[in-house]
Amino acid sequence: MPELVLTTELLLLLCSVAFIAGYIDAIAGGGGLLTVPALLTAGLPPHVVLGTNKLAATFGSFTASLTYYRKRLFNPRYWRTSLIFTALGALIGTLVVDQLSTVLLEKLLPILILFAAIYTLFNRMQPDDRMTLPTPSKKLFWQQRLQGLTLGFYDGVAGPGTGAFWMVSTMAMYKINLLLTSGVARTMNFVSNGFSLAAFIVLGHVHFTLGLAMGFCLMCGAWLGAHSAIRFGTKFIRPVFISVVIAIAARLAWQAWSA
Repeated sequence: MPELVLTTELLLLLCSVAFIAGYIDAIAGGGGLLTVPALLTAGLPPHVVLGTNKLAATFGSFTASLTYYRKRLFNPRYWRTSLIFTALGALIGTLVVDQLSTVLLEKLLPILILFAAIYTLFNRMQPDDRMTLPTPSKKLFWQQRLQGLTLGFYDGVAGPGTGAFWMVSTMAMYKINLLLTSGVARTMNFVSNGFSLAAFIVLGHVHFTLGLAMGFCLMCGAWLGAHSAIRFGTKFIRPVFISVVIAIAARLAWQAWSA
């Protein structure tokens, strides 16, 4: 593990970034676009940055997912197939990440995420009081398998924009409202974060002191963000989500194409 001098100023800065990231992530996803660059600036190697970020993000996504579950905005029995295949995809993605070339993926991501923003902008949203889920079927079963495995794998390999992809794909595939969609996205994010973190720990790529400190701040931000989303509903989530997704696309486009 590389030596990192944790000054009070650096720790406060990273924890402040983590709090903001947790708040945004609980509403729209994309918190990693703040925490990963901040950790890189602190001087950690990239693989340790990814592992440490997973540790911190797991705390935030757990808090958000628990909040949605307690408000009955997530049904674990209904989404159990998604949960299982998300975990499987995250483990596979984390274990093979060193064997994959992510150059093409990095160039395609901004385009895909921008399409996600456009879809959300023009898609007709279900009202907040419509809390019904699609009738279970063989088609639904395979949709959950494919979605969970694909997005879990992506989160294990890369991660930026995973929450946005979960929200857009869930709205498109199941036609449910934004509150239920947020509950699914936050919970699946927690699952993929947790299983990916387990693999990073085994590989020895986690700075525990920094990850735990940032994780606590992410938890606080996530609690506030989840309660804000639940209280104000679609009229609050939608503009925040679209703004965050456009910002993610711009950031990734600059990072991938500027060279």
